This record gives sequence, structure tokens and C-alpha cells, in this order.
Amino acid sequence: MRRDTFLKSMAVMAAAGALPLSARAAVNLKMMLPANPGGGWDGTGRALGKAMIDAKLVETVQYENKGGAAGVIGLAQFVNSAKGDPNSLMVMGAVMLGGIITGKPAVSLDKLTPIARLTSEYNVFVVPADSPLKTMKDVVTQMQKDPGSVKWGGGSRGSTEHICASMLAGKVGVDPKKVNYVAFRGGGEATAAILGGNVTVGGSGYSEFAEYINAGKMRAIGVTSEKRLPGVNVPTMREQGYDVVLGNWRGVYGAAGITPEQRAALTDLIVKVSKSKGWAEALEKNQWTPALLTGKAFDDFVDNEFSSLRGVMHLSGML
Repeated sequence: MRRDTFLKSMAVMAAAGALPLSARAAVNLKMMLPANPGGGWDGTGRALGKAMIDAKLVETVQYENKGGAAGVIGLAQFVNSAKGDPNSLMVMGAVMLGGIITGKPAVSLDKLTPIARLTSEYNVFVVPADSPLKTMKDVVTQMQKDPGSVKWGGGSRGSTEHICASMLAGKVGVDPKKVNYVAFRGGGEATAAILGGNVTVGGSGYSEFAEYINAGKMRAIGVTSEKRLPGVNVPTMREQGYDVVLGNWRGVYGAAGITPEQRAALTDLIVKVSKSKGWAEALEKNQWTPALLTGKAFDDFVDNEFSSLRGVMHLSGML
């Protein structure tokens, strides 16, 4: 075949969507962000898309935010709208698994195509800068006196910060069912509530609160990691005497009904961007721990996470 004929044929196939991502010189990727702007999934998806563009792995990325119900509303929309589309990704993670367990929605992740785990991030708990509660010990003391007086703000019901608050209650002799947890549809709403003093304690990934902590508008009082985060002077829950350790991982899924070859192409795209300079910069800036996992290992990981989270949530009085 002549070279010009070959190139024309490739162009026609690309236009028709017949070529996998890895075979195209440029691709327009669609990214479902199943949360409102300003949260962890939003930040992860946009950082991932930017790194792909900077590394010239894709030409454009089109983002769509659809928040609510721990990502389950966005999940349902993605299942229905992206079926068979090899150029679509949805950001997801531990929070969505919690939402599926508690909400028991009509659609679940088994309708979609697992691609990769990307990162792990630990929750940091903060109070407004002018809060009379200065430490986690102060919060615990107040919760032991009157559990309902401590309003915990964070992501949707079943999120990792919700689970951590319930775990803490159980550790200090408070009935986890009495935890006064206020769920928000996105990180932006939760941040506004914390800054406005509408919740007592806020929880989320460090990256979502970093600018406010650095500006002195929030005080970080504990992080759910096993040891202190690099370059971040926040005591762990464990070193303060509270055995609460839990990570919040995030990943991406592809659409329902794509072929094994198309799944492989999306996986290859994620592996390539994970090695890029732009992604490395995003990891450092946001205090995300790289945790790439693909293929069957990722499939098995998600299955195990479902089982583990069900156990933790049951013990925390959430089911």
C-alpha cells in the first residue's frame, strides 16, 4: 500500500473511532468528574488531563462535573452516556465504593471497565482558625461530653472522612451512631462550611485544605496516615493516641462495553502519563502518594476494598 493511501485510511479510521488511543496522533478525551468542582476527584481528574496534554498524549480533555451521592449520580450518568466510547474515563475511588455500599444504587462499578488506581491520599482534619478547639484532644473531649455538639463536615455519607470520624468515636468510647456528620456534594462546599464556622471539624485530603492551612485560615489537627506527611507538620492521629489509620485512594474507570484492546489502550495511556513530568509535579504539589495499579491486580484490589470497607463501616455503626 502506498504511504499516502495508508495515511488516508488511518485518518478515516481515526475519525470513525476505530483506532485505539495508542494508535492516534491526537485524541479528544472525555473525563467524567463525579463530584462538584473543588474536590479531590475534580482536582485529580483535571491534573491528570493537564499532564496528558502537556505530555502530548492527547490533544484535548473535556471535563464534566456531576456531583452527589458519593459519586453515584455521576457514575449512573457515565454508565448510560459513555457506553462503548473508548475515549472516555471516569475518576473514582474509595469514596465511591462507600457510597455504593450505603446507597445500594441500581448501577454499580461492575457495569464499567476498570483501568487503574492512580494515587493514595490520607485525610487531614482541620478546624477554623478561630475555633476554641485547638487540638484533636479538645475535639475528642467535647465529643465525649456531647457527641451531637461536634459537627464533622466532609464528603458524602460513607466517605473515608466519615468512616474515620466514626472509627475515632468508637476508639474513645462514643457510640459511632451518634457522630454528627454533615455530608457535602463537593470539596468546595465543605471548605466554605469550615471557613464559615458551620461545622466544627472538617476532613478531606491535605491538598484540598493546603492553601487555607498555609494562609492561617484553618488549623490542621490530625492526619490519618501511619507517619507524618513529608514536609507537612501535622501530627498523625496515631501519635496522638487515636488508632485511626485509613487511606483514600483514587483511580479511573473506562466506559461499559469497550473491547479488551480499547481497555489496553486506555491502560497504556495511564501508564505513560504516570511517568510524565507533569504528573510528578501534580503528585508533589498535592501531597498525593503514587499508587499505580492496573489489570487484574487492580480488579482484585477493588473487590478486596469492597469487602474491607463493608467490614469497617459495619463496625463503625454505619450499616
